[in-house]
Amino acid sequence: MRILHTSDWHLGRSFHSVGLLGEQAAFVDHLLATIEAEQVDLVVVAGDIYDRALPPVDAVELADETFARLAASRAAVVVTSGNHDSHVRLGFNARLATAAGVHLRTRWQEVGTPVLLEDRHGTVAVHGLPYLEPDAVRAPWGLEARTHEAALTEAMRRVRADLDTRPGTRSVVMAHAFVAGSPDAAPAMASDSERDISVGGLQIAPTSLFTGVDYAALGHLHGRHTLTDTVRYSGSPLAYSFSEARHTKGSWLVELGAEGVEQVEFVTAPVPRQVATVRGRIDDLLTGPAHAALEDSWLQVTLTDPRRPDNAMDRLRERFPHALALAFEPDGPARQRHPVMPRVDGRSDHDVALGFVAEVRELEATTEEALLLQMACDSCRISDDQDPLAGRERRAV
Repeated sequence: MRILHTSDWHLGRSFHSVGLLGEQAAFVDHLLATIEAEQVDLVVVAGDIYDRALPPVDAVELADETFARLAASRAAVVVTSGNHDSHVRLGFNARLATAAGVHLRTRWQEVGTPVLLEDRHGTVAVHGLPYLEPDAVRAPWGLEARTHEAALTEAMRRVRADLDTRPGTRSVVMAHAFVAGSPDAAPAMASDSERDISVGGLQIAPTSLFTGVDYAALGHLHGRHTLTDTVRYSGSPLAYSFSEARHTKGSWLVELGAEGVEQVEFVTAPVPRQVATVRGRIDDLLTGPAHAALEDSWLQVTLTDPRRPDNAMDRLRERFPHALALAFEPDGPARQRHPVMPRVDGRSDHDVALGFVAEVRELEATTEEALLLQMACDSCRISDDQDPLAGRERRAV
C-alpha cells in the first residue's frame, strides 16, 4: 500500500497580510497529480485543514473542492481535525463523506474505531486520532493528569485494544500533537506559526507512545521531522512564518509492505515564492549585488544601521517589492537606558515633545516632524480650551 502523508494545510491563512488561497489551491493540484503519478492508495491528512475554527467562505469552498477531487481519485482518504479546526464543522456530514471514500475523524468518541483497508498483503487498520484537548477528554476518559501525554496514552491504549482483536493487521496511526523524543529536543522543532497547545505548561508527548505501530503520521509541527523511521511529521505544505525560511515543504510517500514500512521518500511541494530573511545596513541592501537573488522573495529585513533610516520600508520595496516585515537591530553594544526625569518646568509642550524624540531616537526631529508635533500640540491645546458645555447647549436648542 502506498500512503501519502500530509498535514497542516491551514486553508484561509495569510502570510503577513498576503492571502495564500491561490498558493494553497496550487498545492492541492500538486497533491492530486502526485496521487496519480505515484499510484497512491491512501492519503492521510493529519489535522489543521483550516487555519481557524470559523474559516472564511473561500477557504471552505477550496476544502469542499479538494475533498470532492480526492473522493474521485484512486486513493482512499482519512482526515483528522487539528487544534485550529472546529471538529464539529469539519466533521459535518462525515457519514456521507465516508460513503464517497473520504473518512473524517474529528470526534474523541470514535478513537479506537479504525478505517479498514485492504491490499494484496491483507488488512491495514488506519486509526485517525483527532486533536485531543486534555480538558475535553479528561472527565469522560477518567484521566488522572491534565496533559497531552495522558490524553494520547489513553487514545493509544484504545488503539492497541482494537489491534489486539485483529492479529496480523498492519497499523497506521494519525495524531495531531507535539511529539518529541525529549523536552530538550522540542524547541528546535517548533516554528513561529504554530499555535501553542500547552496545558498547564505541558504540551510534549513522547515518541515512545507510538512504539509497535507500523507508521505514525503526525501533524501540528510545520517542519518535516523524522522522529524514528516510522514516526514522522510531514510539516505544512507552505511556509507560514519567516522561521520556516529554510524548510523544504512537501509530503511523505510511504511504501507499506507485508511486514511494515519498506521505503519512505519526501515529495517536495511547489514553492510559489521563496521566503527569506536578510540583515544589514540599508545602503548595502539596496546596492549590494549579493542580494539580487532576494528581489522576488517574501522578505523579512533586519536593519543594522546605527540610526533608524527614514522611510526604510518604502526604500527597501523599490528593490525588494515583496518585503513584508521590518525590524531594527543597530550594530554595536545595546544602549543602556536609565530612567530619565526630564525638566519640563518653563518648557513648552512642543519643546518637551522634541526632547522626547531626540532622547528615544538619538536623532533630532526633522523640520517636517517638528511641524507635525507643533500641530499636534496646538490641536490638544484647542481641545482643552473648548467650553465643555457649549455642545450640550447647542444640542438642547
